[in-house]
Amino acid sequence: MRQLFTCLVLFVLFSSELVAAYILIPMDESSQKNHLKAYGIAYWILQNDIEVEWLLNYRGGSFLVNQYKDIEEECIVRGVSFEVIANVQAQQIKSEIANPEVNKEIVKLHKSPKIAVYSPKGKQPWDDAVTLVLTYAEIPYDLVYDSACVAGALPTYDWLHLHHEDFTGQYGKFYKAFRNAPWYQKRKAESEARAKRLGYEKVSNLKLDVALNIRNFTAGGGFLFTMCSGTDSYDIALAAEGVDICEQMFDGDGADPQAQDKLNFENTFAFRDFRLSMNPLEYEFSTIDGSKAHNRLGESRDKFMLFDFSAKWDVIPTMLCQNHTRVIKGFMGQTTDFYKKFVKSNVLVMGENKSIGTVRYIHGKFGNGQWTFYGGHDPEDYRHYVNDAPTDLNLHPNSPGYRLILNNILFPAAKKKKQKT
Repeated sequence: MRQLFTCLVLFVLFSSELVAAYILIPMDESSQKNHLKAYGIAYWILQNDIEVEWLLNYRGGSFLVNQYKDIEEECIVRGVSFEVIANVQAQQIKSEIANPEVNKEIVKLHKSPKIAVYSPKGKQPWDDAVTLVLTYAEIPYDLVYDSACVAGALPTYDWLHLHHEDFTGQYGKFYKAFRNAPWYQKRKAESEARAKRLGYEKVSNLKLDVALNIRNFTAGGGFLFTMCSGTDSYDIALAAEGVDICEQMFDGDGADPQAQDKLNFENTFAFRDFRLSMNPLEYEFSTIDGSKAHNRLGESRDKFMLFDFSAKWDVIPTMLCQNHTRVIKGFMGQTTDFYKKFVKSNVLVMGENKSIGTVRYIHGKFGNGQWTFYGGHDPEDYRHYVNDAPTDLNLHPNSPGYRLILNNILFPAAKKKKQKT
């Protein structure tokens, strides 16, 4: 009788192993019909307090989760491809990834990051790729702006995106082309009124204080992400702390003629030894930006290469570079990318265009936090001009350029693990 009972127990256990199932959300090129919304599914699962395993370098960075009918139904509703696999198949995948000879790793995602986008409420639809893809992927976020930043609200968030902001107080260097445009005049008037309301004499003073609060947010453990002019203008503002770099049409008085010599590159996150563009009629902040080189290169030849990192040793950049291709088509912006010679030696380069000496996708640590700078404006619109219609991501559900943004969204969800030494 005891033998029969033991056999029954073993049969039940063995049967449960066979019946137990997982949902695999593949992220390779041929199997996933909507890569961007797949990230939204992963985020939605985390919101429901269910752990997600991110299979780094396995089929383009696939996601694995215990099977629930609600998850299957949500994938169907959102148009995301998925596979139901038995427990034994899942264990085979995990065994393959655990092999020390293969460049793969499993990262457990355990919480949905609280996301903020630093952006004015009245932003134009051509302003920002991040808000476009967050909305498309159905990932929730809060808008925060100057008053929230100086009031100390940032530490309540895990992840912050800086919109396409000009932190130098020069209104995006749009003066030459758009100084008579109603939207430019309105933005300038609103910015000046906001600065005075918050107790600042100049917009540049307010933006510097915002930049310093963002630096404190990062140092305290926050995750900072920004694109286009939010990258170099942010670092320029930090380098120019206490220095007037704005001409009369921007702040009512002239710039310090010795501004260049007074820059402090110790204050910056990413860049060093750059020279400012002090000409108010030039649509450029400094020598950091590689846009001119891309103009000469041309759209058909404009591509950048993602670096291939060791998944088991360099987990962080591996997460940030998950994709179904290593070659990404380029795209322009006010700040298209960054000349490598102006990037600090301790900055991690994750994507570059070696032929013209520029880097597109960089990452670093600051205090207890981390930051990522991603050059260019819109990964699916090579030249996105003022007043152009926003990109329709229904036409680009598998965009590898947009995937890099969403990698950064999930990055703070990863369980912390001790770095290997």
